[in-house]
Amino acid sequence: MLLFQFTNVFNKFVLKKQISVFLKFLLVIMLNMNGLEQNNLKEVLQKHFGFDTFKGEQEAVIQNVLDGKDTFVLMPTGGGKSLTYQLPSLILPGTAIVISPLIALMKNQVDAMRGFGEDDGVAHFMNSSLSKVQIDLVKEDVVSKRTKLLYVAPESLTKEENVLFLQNIDISFYAIDEAHCISEWGHDFRPEYRKIRPIVERIGRAPIIALTATATPKVQHDIQKNLGILHARTFKASFYRSNLYYEIRPKIHPEEQIIKFIKQHPKKSGIIYCLSRKRVEELSKTLEVNDIRTLPYHAGMDSLTRSKHQDMFLMEDVEVIVATIAFGMGIDKPDVRYVIHYDIPKSLEGYYQETGRAGRDGGEGKCITFYSYKDIQKLEKFMQGKPVAEQEISKQLLLETVAYAETSICRPKVLLNYFGEELHIPCDNCDNCINPKKKFEGKRYIQTIIRAVRKLNERYKSEHISHILAGNETSAIKSFRHNKIALFGSGKKKDDKFWNSVVRRALINHLLEKDIEQYGILKITKKGYRYLKNPFSIEMSENHDYNPDGDYINLNIGSSGAADEELYQLLKGLRKDISKRKRIPPFVVFQDPSLEDMATRYPTTLKELKNISGVGRGKAARYGKKFIELIKIYVDEKEIERPQDMVVKSVVKKSSAKVFIIQSIDRKVNFEDIANSRGFNMDELLTEIEAIINSGTKLNIDYYIERVVDEENLEDIYSYFYEAETELIDAAVKEFENEDVTEEEIRLVKIKFMSEMAN
Repeated sequence: MLLFQFTNVFNKFVLKKQISVFLKFLLVIMLNMNGLEQNNLKEVLQKHFGFDTFKGEQEAVIQNVLDGKDTFVLMPTGGGKSLTYQLPSLILPGTAIVISPLIALMKNQVDAMRGFGEDDGVAHFMNSSLSKVQIDLVKEDVVSKRTKLLYVAPESLTKEENVLFLQNIDISFYAIDEAHCISEWGHDFRPEYRKIRPIVERIGRAPIIALTATATPKVQHDIQKNLGILHARTFKASFYRSNLYYEIRPKIHPEEQIIKFIKQHPKKSGIIYCLSRKRVEELSKTLEVNDIRTLPYHAGMDSLTRSKHQDMFLMEDVEVIVATIAFGMGIDKPDVRYVIHYDIPKSLEGYYQETGRAGRDGGEGKCITFYSYKDIQKLEKFMQGKPVAEQEISKQLLLETVAYAETSICRPKVLLNYFGEELHIPCDNCDNCINPKKKFEGKRYIQTIIRAVRKLNERYKSEHISHILAGNETSAIKSFRHNKIALFGSGKKKDDKFWNSVVRRALINHLLEKDIEQYGILKITKKGYRYLKNPFSIEMSENHDYNPDGDYINLNIGSSGAADEELYQLLKGLRKDISKRKRIPPFVVFQDPSLEDMATRYPTTLKELKNISGVGRGKAARYGKKFIELIKIYVDEKEIERPQDMVVKSVVKKSSAKVFIIQSIDRKVNFEDIANSRGFNMDELLTEIEAIINSGTKLNIDYYIERVVDEENLEDIYSYFYEAETELIDAAVKEFENEDVTEEEIRLVKIKFMSEMAN
């Protein structure tokens, strides 16, 4: 058998003049003859890394690399990917080239490798952070064969001087870390990664091992095709991490929720992800003034500061790091106990990889994400102006994230399905499993959606079909004249969100599939066609409805405490009495989130009441006395121990923005000019003004309303809020949907109403 293998490889490599590859294979045969692939491989593991056994398929991956074969490794974060190229690099002659995307990641891994031995020359990185003198020293170690692992960034790999240098050294193999960066469908697409294959051909072909923690079947194929390793042996570990708890929370007062959560988990390490650098800085400062040891991390900081902050987090000098997605790739900190997403991520791949940094040691790992559909709308706006193909890809990835956030199905089940894996039982460790939504029989709805896909010749995406069934005359539906077909509005008793949830259920049950090559067009599977003829029961659950206006939330979802329901009902009763006596809607007195917060934190003085969400000096003075009297009596009667931390402090910057807005309105400055001077759009400015009004400050915006709102509309909208049972903007928009009234006009009049009636 060994002779047959020898002859085949001789013909394959020597006749193609690939002598160096053949010699490496010959060495592997000699190693195998010595039994290295069995017990001795574990001895090497013990000698260099101190482990007695391999994890999962590590040993099989390593053996494949030692055999000189191309390899594709798909393992979740914490699965031990790094070892699969570190160990063979120590065994094989020559230097392994590790292509890695981040300087911080390289430094971390080089330090780890040096820590396993006595020779610092065993591992080096070569990137833009090094001086000319330092690069020369690295090259000396490589040429002298001291270096077994050389980490390079893809940008450094393409430099002509580095190509010429690498052409003259003995390369054992190439390791492409974070390989999802190659794919345009991957969450961290890097154009430089698509140039790796031609550069490798120039330097000199050697076996390739590509590694990633997140790749859908589509991304995996894209990676292998681009690297020219379609026939590589694939090693795929399960994506399921049973120790991780997944939860989506409505994005209402997120800073307050985060502070509470961290204080409920003292002295535990956590990562908080934000999409923008500005948000990272602001949130980090807010946590800091609330006595939480934290530091920011983002690409806008200089490399020395980033490295310092990363090291302080690893050394536990700080508990929390607030970062953009640039932080964490390959960071070997096993005891991160929670990962919080302040903003919903742009893709499920990114989300999975980032949450995977929690509980890598198999211990507790909580993954909390704040979700508001307004954030999705902002991300969609950012896509505008990009190439059409890129917009389509980004939109499809974003829709998958929305579907995950709004689903009531077991969250790990949805995640695993996205990565081509099935979880056959509920995880019992996510918000949907612990607090399940109401269930109903979904058979006829699923049949309806499959028939609709068939009727439209399998040519449209899920959102288009959902709008048709719901009877929504979107611009796309009008342009295709689908508002004229019999199918239009046939499911109008349910909205498009409901029909999208039916599509998701059909996808999870493999009755439908998405044609990724055509940006998510729905296709019916063979199983789906069989289902039309012989349907079986499929249980569905009601979807989450995350209200974008943020009018209610239990601030302690998923935590150890809970709002006091009895007190909450008493406060609602008091609010109703006051509203009747003053003949104003209850929400004018205090909105639901304020009562919920009172029922959680038990304020018994006006000073404490001012720190309740949605309550400022004005509201506290106007309505507060009776509420704190009721709470004090309740606390005394029930002998309740109140939370010690009553104040969530805010940073000066936010206060200064509000002061600026108040002063500008007093001077009757146009809203457009106020927004431009602070870098806000109109939606953000109105949100700030609403917060000012809701906290009890009175503003006179008549000068602006007179210019932009028709007098008749002003009277109608004002009257509506005077008689309304709810303060929800969505309800008001629906009320005026057949009239020439915009959402912006409704919000402006509501601001006027609340200022005059509530403050």
